Amino acid sequence: MSRSGAKAFRGLPVAAALYVFFLCSVGNSFLLAQTPGITDNSILIGSCSALDGPARFLGNQTVMGATAYLHAVNDEGGVYGRKVQLLAFDDGYDPDKASACFKRMTKEGVFALGFFVGTPTAKVYVPMAEEEKIPVVGLFTGAQLLYEPLKHHIVNVRASYYDETREQVDRLWENNFHKIGIVYQDDAFGKAVLDGLKLALQKHNAAPVGLGTFARNSLDVDAGLKEVMAAHPQAVLVVGPYSPVATVVKKAHAAGWRPQFLTVSFVGTEEFIKEAGQDAEGTIITQVIPPYDRIDYPTVALYRKTLEKYYRDMPPSFVSFEGFVDAMVFVEGLKRAGKDLTREKFISGIESIHDMNVGLGSKLTLNYGPSDHKGFDSVYPTIVRRGQPVLLTDWSSLGQ
Repeated sequence: MSRSGAKAFRGLPVAAALYVFFLCSVGNSFLLAQTPGITDNSILIGSCSALDGPARFLGNQTVMGATAYLHAVNDEGGVYGRKVQLLAFDDGYDPDKASACFKRMTKEGVFALGFFVGTPTAKVYVPMAEEEKIPVVGLFTGAQLLYEPLKHHIVNVRASYYDETREQVDRLWENNFHKIGIVYQDDAFGKAVLDGLKLALQKHNAAPVGLGTFARNSLDVDAGLKEVMAAHPQAVLVVGPYSPVATVVKKAHAAGWRPQFLTVSFVGTEEFIKEAGQDAEGTIITQVIPPYDRIDYPTVALYRKTLEKYYRDMPPSFVSFEGFVDAMVFVEGLKRAGKDLTREKFISGIESIHDMNVGLGSKLTLNYGPSDHKGFDSVYPTIVRRGQPVLLTDWSSLGQ
């Protein structure tokens, strides 16, 4: 008991003092009990992502990366003595399943949510989380709906699709690629990237040349590909997860058509390369975290070491590395919230992060605030060379 607390008991009969002490203890326990998912020794968090179905690589890798970091934290004693437990559920990258998955997590009594995958499902989860006042940290999507307007309970880590498409268009434009088309998944994800492409091209008084679409969770890309081919663009942004993007590139090459193909970080780089095979060569993929071969960065080294310890048979990937970094931010928020953890203190803890060096080089510092729930802005262009994604530092070599 503190000195101030001891002074409050002076002059009270012993029975009365004990009664007051009992009420204080019960009150503290009651407040703890009123915060879902929190006990004296655990913090329960939930995740919904594509653990099965055609986009399962993305969900499984995201959860694996996050879980690896949480294992390491728990093995070191947790956060203020509490172990962080993650319940991961499958939504199949299907917005029609998202509501049920969200309700299942709330039924489990989770403290907070994180490590979601995809824009179409996020479009369902975000308003539900806001309504229930449940924090969500780390979503594998860069859609503007996460940021605009500001949503108090939604905190994202990665750069946005607007950041990615701006980097792509500006670098292409500098190197005389002025006719840019797009084949995109016809849903909230594809349209979010399309909006980013249009905005980036407006800066150059231009617009997309040729637009084609395909359905989510489908490989029926022929009609969309044909639409774009007819416009004869120099470069084509293909927007989707790994399987349909690989299908577009393979079918285009089989038809003898070889524009400069690009895609965004959501694709699942390693699985795209695996499915596209030789046809992946030369594809530009913008990333939102540094390559995982940069072991001179402390966090990359930690990620590789942690993955080796807990998932020895799993190779590194951009997706699992992003999940790992998301979990780092999540835990940092828990630490800053303090031992008397509440959801509001957790949000405030994250908002207190300013210019934080996260061990990923000077380019990538973490910034949040009450009016800014987007952590990073940096983009890292990579290109597939000999079956590996490598940093693209010289765009002038394209097409040679």
